[in-house]
Amino acid sequence: MEFLQEFWYFITHLNITLPAFIGEHGNLVYALLFAIIFVETGLVIMPFLPGDSLLFVAGSLAAGANASLDLLTLFILLFAAAVLGDNINYWVGRFFGPRVVKWRTFGRDLVQQKHLDKTHAYFEKYGVKTIIIARFVPIVRTITPFVAGVGAMEYRRKFLPFDVAGGALWIGLLLLAGYLFGTHPFVQKNYETVILGIVFISVLPMIVEFIRHRRNTSKG
Repeated sequence: MEFLQEFWYFITHLNITLPAFIGEHGNLVYALLFAIIFVETGLVIMPFLPGDSLLFVAGSLAAGANASLDLLTLFILLFAAAVLGDNINYWVGRFFGPRVVKWRTFGRDLVQQKHLDKTHAYFEKYGVKTIIIARFVPIVRTITPFVAGVGAMEYRRKFLPFDVAGGALWIGLLLLAGYLFGTHPFVQKNYETVILGIVFISVLPMIVEFIRHRRNTSKG
């Protein structure tokens, strides 16, 4: 229980705990950041990890004359972690997709084939936009590659290239935002408010897309 409390404090106070970790362990921080991004994107059961705030704080620690991290190294490592994690998540979903229709509980199908067919049809039609937008939405970005795999979204032409593009945009934009604005006195004084703002901005594209989809459906 004590470990969980310490871990929760670590991920919710990154502006304090990350510099402290660097002070104690130096370049091992790169391995830590890689692991967090990889786990958040690669394990469907770990959607609560702080991807957006982690990237923002890491970017801020690469700024200024006293920078403790290198921006290019951060981008390369964390981009690799994000793409690798998503692809493992996809193939886990792809593996279980055909098998879950055979699972039964209390004499009933756990998942019906028609639901998998609907998921497949959705990702064939809207999957490209979903893969890119989901990168910027907490929790959704962890679940989406798994569901894309379950729905057997076409891998080489659709999932992989747009997952790579979405990963580059997500990692690059959040690191750059931290690099440019993270050391500003206002951000330092209002860190929690700024992080909440980042989360809101991250969720906004999905909200807009949902509203547009509902409107188009009602018109049809």
